[in-house]
Amino acid sequence: MPLIRTREVRCRLFDPDHEQILARVRDTLGESAFEQCCSEGAALGTTEAIAFAQRGHGERKRPASGWESLTPAELDVIRLLSEGLSNKDIAARLFISPRTAQTHLTHIYSKLNLPSRVQVVQEAARYIEPADRDR
Repeated sequence: MPLIRTREVRCRLFDPDHEQILARVRDTLGESAFEQCCSEGAALGTTEAIAFAQRGHGERKRPASGWESLTPAELDVIRLLSEGLSNKDIAARLFISPRTAQTHLTHIYSKLNLPSRVQVVQEAARYIEPADRDR
């Protein structure tokens, strides 16, 4: 899928990875949502696309520490951590790199003031409602 709007084309060397990533995103989002995202992205001008990619996160809407400070991605990591998954397995399930999974864990340790994954899992068992764990 070349970038038709700007007539730019990806380097063929990256095509196998690109096609694999597109397939994973399509499977994750579903065909309808995938097509909608592609249409919305294609409608952006170059300046708008760059602004979107560089957008700031705005005003912080959650506290700096404690369970309420955790992002949805960090909560997903805790959920998978509670299933006993390694960083590599967490990364695969969330379609992120193992380094990103480790970064989420580092943020979790800091926000919850806990030193280890074992203690995070123990606290999660007390804090997170059983229905929330099954998402």
